[in-house]
Amino acid sequence: MATEFSVREIPFSRFGAWFGLSPVVGLASYAEDVHLVSHRNGMHPVLSLVPELDGDRTPVEVTATPAALTWQTGDRRVTAVFSSPDTLRISGAGLGMRLRSAQPTLTPFTGTYFFADPAGGVVLTSYETGHRYRLTVLSGQSSQAGDQELGTAERAVVLSEDEPWELLVEEIGTTRRFSPPSRGFDDDLKAAREEFAGFADAVAPWRDDRTPAAELAAYVLWSATVRPAGFVGRPAVLMSKHWMDKVWSWDHCFTALALAPGAPELAWEQFQVVFDHQDPEGALPDSITHSEVLRNFVKPPIHGWALSLLRRRLPRLPDPERTYRQLSAWTSFWLDHRTAPGSRLPHYEHGNDSGWDNSTVFREERLVRSPDLAAFLVLQMKELGVLAAETGDTSARWGERADALLAALVEELWQGNCFVSQGVTSGVKRRGASLLDLMPVVLGEHLPREIFDDLCHGVAAHLTSVGLATELPSSPFYEPDGYWRGPVWAPATVLIEDGLRRGGAVELAGEVSARFRATCEKSGFAENFDALTGQGLRDRAYTWTAGAYLYLAGRA
Repeated sequence: MATEFSVREIPFSRFGAWFGLSPVVGLASYAEDVHLVSHRNGMHPVLSLVPELDGDRTPVEVTATPAALTWQTGDRRVTAVFSSPDTLRISGAGLGMRLRSAQPTLTPFTGTYFFADPAGGVVLTSYETGHRYRLTVLSGQSSQAGDQELGTAERAVVLSEDEPWELLVEEIGTTRRFSPPSRGFDDDLKAAREEFAGFADAVAPWRDDRTPAAELAAYVLWSATVRPAGFVGRPAVLMSKHWMDKVWSWDHCFTALALAPGAPELAWEQFQVVFDHQDPEGALPDSITHSEVLRNFVKPPIHGWALSLLRRRLPRLPDPERTYRQLSAWTSFWLDHRTAPGSRLPHYEHGNDSGWDNSTVFREERLVRSPDLAAFLVLQMKELGVLAAETGDTSARWGERADALLAALVEELWQGNCFVSQGVTSGVKRRGASLLDLMPVVLGEHLPREIFDDLCHGVAAHLTSVGLATELPSSPFYEPDGYWRGPVWAPATVLIEDGLRRGGAVELAGEVSARFRATCEKSGFAENFDALTGQGLRDRAYTWTAGAYLYLAGRA
């Protein structure tokens, strides 16, 4: 039986598409009806799809599988399937549908202009997406409203329930010659099922009754992958096809790890997609999407850690010399531009740089030397040492530099039984209740034994029945929906689980993994989870959460 899901939680889309079907039309904004939502130039609802009987909206049950979205009441139904990444095919029997512009008002710079094309079909030109959406009725009774209207008006194509009908919705540029479908609707449905099944079999061949969320996790990744367009120069897995529709410069590492065993080429595209925008100083952008590259922040340098794991999961490392140059430049950025004069340790300029935006580590000061940053760079330099040996660069001495940075981390931020953070401006060292201070456990086997053991005790204190709380529940700053001040997150889980396992704390690593996976199986692939109840919070279709589940389940 095909996996079913709610489109209020996970958009209906497909591999390669820049649009999907969902009632989520903006930041935590839910419409009554399912909409066609584009992710070009941001997140924009283009069409509302309203089921009707006798010209009036009618209540229906909406169900989705990886291959089809269905509106149904009794034996009356409408079914939508992607026949290609830019073409949606919709068929109705006994149930009508009104496809209307989501923006009722057209201005010189916003909204959707609607006209009947003399060559056939109707066209909606969307200012927000910069694209056109051509609606072509293939069969059945239909009518139109709003042809060439300006200002505020209804712009719609209406399909009648009086006889079976079928419609194509195509996302196009300025123009494209129309080609009628070369195969039947059921053939497209079958092809969609087979394409997703092939993907799921590749990335999660081990799935069984013990991993009940694996197929849905695979769908979240598959459906959030877009074709190259705009600033996205490779096939890329967006964080979500809800409002978090970007690639941030650390989430791509987790999706790459999940994809690597079964889809190695796609995995490598994920690792490389942000390096395509590396600047001359070596910095990676904060995020990229179709129409923007943001550079006002960065994200933590977990790329050396990720690359060391990818090596074990990929059949080979593509272009080691180029990868070495990229990783060297990214490391040098931190050492040259984010290390204060006279300091041995690099710093973040804001919580956003760490990925833990509002962590309590940054509550008193924003420019902070936090222990996780040095730990990530130690691992990155150790990986650079491996690459240097492979590429013949004997001058960089990355291994020695990694050991020196680790020594500085321990000497300056280890306070007897815990790591602390230090304000760059004030020099004040602070011990808090954030899981961020325990992130050096990712160093695993590279840590002195007594330090590793103390960090394990700290990690165990953060482990609730749900997973790793990012702020101790006993902390006065703990918030159930406090973003990085309490909720359980996928990236911290994967990083810590790996460090624990490499350091020999296998039982604790297994418990961290098992509790997180159980939470995903209960609450889906949310951005984060209430650390005490397990409730899924915020965006409910996060690819790094789904990727973390697949990565951990595949190792369990």
